[in-house]
Amino acid sequence: MPVVKKTPWQRFRESRIGGLITKETLHIVRDKHLVFLLLFPPTIQLFILGASLDIGVRNVPIGFVDYSHSSTSRNLVSAVMATNLFRLSLVAPEESALSNAIKSSKIKVGVVVPRDFEQTLQREHVSHVRVILDGADAYTAKVVRGYLMQTILHFDGGVERPPQPITASIKMLWNPGMASSWYFVPGVIGAMLTLTSTLVSSASLLREKELGTLEQLLMTPYSVGEILLAKVAPVFAFLMLDVVFALAIAFAVFGLPFRGNMLLFFFASSLYIFVGMGLGIMMATACKTERQAHLVSFFVNVPVMQLSGAVVPFETMPAFLQRLAILDPLCYYTVIARSLFLKGTPAPDLILPMLMLAASAVVLFTFSLLRFRRQMG
Repeated sequence: MPVVKKTPWQRFRESRIGGLITKETLHIVRDKHLVFLLLFPPTIQLFILGASLDIGVRNVPIGFVDYSHSSTSRNLVSAVMATNLFRLSLVAPEESALSNAIKSSKIKVGVVVPRDFEQTLQREHVSHVRVILDGADAYTAKVVRGYLMQTILHFDGGVERPPQPITASIKMLWNPGMASSWYFVPGVIGAMLTLTSTLVSSASLLREKELGTLEQLLMTPYSVGEILLAKVAPVFAFLMLDVVFALAIAFAVFGLPFRGNMLLFFFASSLYIFVGMGLGIMMATACKTERQAHLVSFFVNVPVMQLSGAVVPFETMPAFLQRLAILDPLCYYTVIARSLFLKGTPAPDLILPMLMLAASAVVLFTFSLLRFRRQMG
């Protein structure tokens, strides 16, 4: 019989290593869940990270108080707004309204033009404006300060003048030293709670599933709700202890101030822990093994952290991602934490983010419990 010449592909498949590789490949292709985890999450994460991790600063909300009401002052405002660095969010009649808007985070920077701005510039070839900056986000504050200084110093107002006729006094609020850690640490606390609460709560349930002890517990007189409560309570206690450790590190290592209500911060942290545990329990009901839950957590946790503004300044994100962040519970926790740490914001001004955080905790935790009870029932 004539010898049939085998192709390189056939020889590879019939070899020991080739057969093993082929078997593993077919195993992955036939597992739809694994194919989804391998293809869909990395694509979405790359899209979100690529869009949000942009160090460029733009669309910073700015407000003006123009006491001069002159053509020269309007030209100065136009010069400041000439790029996409700023977004005009407020034209206030009084400086007090501008300060209140900065305190409530409606704007990040305010410019005050005095009444005699045009007259002194024409008469004395020199004038002065005041700038108020939200220094909580040190990186954005540095970029904004540099741009405003350059724009104001090189504004001529249409008059003959010496090289630098306009000076600016800049008042940096809440973070005068512009320490970046003061801005990032409150957000990192939220990111830490996200990772820990989801992974620990899902792992504690899935480990019981894998060992078969969860089914044994269901044979006891205890109800599903009692079993779940016994598992959730210790996790919640340890996560609250993590919050205490995080505060100690923030104070001792980073020198972070805390200007707000400490009880309100712990209450917000407890709500967010329930959010994280709800996500973790939901992952436990959707996955069969602890390893699968770890893979799913990358798909869940990374977008939650990136869209929240906890790690990446909110202003650097595209507008559609900022709108998408409305659905992100970590976004509200980050706003609350930064407001309490740096600004000492009173409780009435935090009602909206607190309500959104509480609603997220109730919805996610209740839904995950019902799903768990249905699966175990």
